[in-house]
Amino acid sequence: MQSSQPLHFNLVAAAHASMIEHGFQPDFPAGTDSELAAIQAHPATVAPAGIQDLRGILWSSIDNDTSKDLDQIEWAEQLPDGRIRVLVGVADVDSRVSSGTVIDGHARSETTSVYTGVRVFPMLPAELSEGITSLNENEDRAAVVVEFAVDQAGTVSDGKAYRALVRNRAQLAYNAVGAWLEGKDPAPAKVAANSDLAAQLKLQDAAAQRMVDGRFQHGALDLETIETRPVMLADQAVEIARLEKNRATSLIEEFMVAANGVIARTFEDAGVASIRRIVRTPKRWDRIVEVAAGLGTTLPVAPDSKALNDFLLAQKQKDPDHFPDLSLTVIKLMGPGEYVLVKPNEVSPGHFGLAVQDYTHSTAPNRRFPDMVTQRLLKAWLAHAPQPYSESDLTAIAQHCTLMEDGARKVEREMQKRIAAVVLHPRIGQSFQAIVTGVNQYGTFVRTLDPHVDGMLMNAGKAGGKGLDVGDKVTVKLISTDPQRGFIDFAI
Repeated sequence: MQSSQPLHFNLVAAAHASMIEHGFQPDFPAGTDSELAAIQAHPATVAPAGIQDLRGILWSSIDNDTSKDLDQIEWAEQLPDGRIRVLVGVADVDSRVSSGTVIDGHARSETTSVYTGVRVFPMLPAELSEGITSLNENEDRAAVVVEFAVDQAGTVSDGKAYRALVRNRAQLAYNAVGAWLEGKDPAPAKVAANSDLAAQLKLQDAAAQRMVDGRFQHGALDLETIETRPVMLADQAVEIARLEKNRATSLIEEFMVAANGVIARTFEDAGVASIRRIVRTPKRWDRIVEVAAGLGTTLPVAPDSKALNDFLLAQKQKDPDHFPDLSLTVIKLMGPGEYVLVKPNEVSPGHFGLAVQDYTHSTAPNRRFPDMVTQRLLKAWLAHAPQPYSESDLTAIAQHCTLMEDGARKVEREMQKRIAAVVLHPRIGQSFQAIVTGVNQYGTFVRTLDPHVDGMLMNAGKAGGKGLDVGDKVTVKLISTDPQRGFIDFAI
């Protein structure tokens, strides 16, 4: 029997409970309000001597349509030798959040903002992350600027970092800018009204495309997992929209990888201990080799990111419907990313998926604590001051950040399932096109193609369903949803 009644389930309360269950403290501690009041009562001062004033250049930001915590802005210029010079301005959060304060202590405990789809649980109070320390449009802000040049082959050189005053001239969104860069839609209003901004974005895109090609040549992995967001109406999730990658998301990703590499190499050259973001060489490479063999491709016996990416690119062309599931399999077999201490003159394990050896997290200090730590290390080095964290401090912070990031992933996964159960409840009885994503001792699992939702097939052995395997396309009927447990059940 088909259901047409919406399900009234308090997703925000469920998200709050999930945060607590996974070790977070979603409510700010006592003392936060008084510290906020003190910060708000003392506006940022004009840049002191030695800090560059870069408010006059045409900075812009590109982020999600709904983003309010703006961490970075970008600018580029064409150099006479054919290279493109890129500047990435990162919000100087440390200039407003002092180490050892209540607000800093909460950030160190939480380590990350958590995005549940129905509510953001910010690492820093919204008054800071969406206001005082956010690189909001037409606001003067303190920043750490990371500079580098990109040649025709996508090689990054001449990296350096310094402090500056900046002003975001145009807050833009991925969807609109991406569609314009790809020639699918007209320019967004702000871009259409400013030919200099249009030219600026085209130049940034050119630099990013060089970098994409360069990293692929070195074995960066072209992975594509399915990301979704709920469409909200009066505090209720009513639909699930797929987040599409495009030229604008690629632009920002490439600039962030390059900027984080510049910071890591700066610490290395300076002999400064730091926290690095790594993905180790896969311990389960043998299983990745087996997966590829099952799809007709022979990979080398030893881990080889270039060979793996060539296989992935071929599979993406051959079987686009199932490519997100292959990507997810490879991601799981590579293992999760982690934060580690890298001491001076010590070789970093590197980031296997990005095909980079030197990589830290430095470009999102409004929402990640490792980036705040990196910012403090860098600013101390720039000022020739003692480092604010010992190696034992950095080791403890790295381990805690890895642990809490794992917790954040669990919260976000749980909420994705609950949101999907709420959205699909009125559609019980309806049929959907789906693809089999897993078959194991627990059952057969499918993902519907529109909307993209994962669930279990309750009668996989009946009505022609016997012998289903991963990659098979089937028509399924929704028979039940359970938001509390995040269960969605289908029948063949």
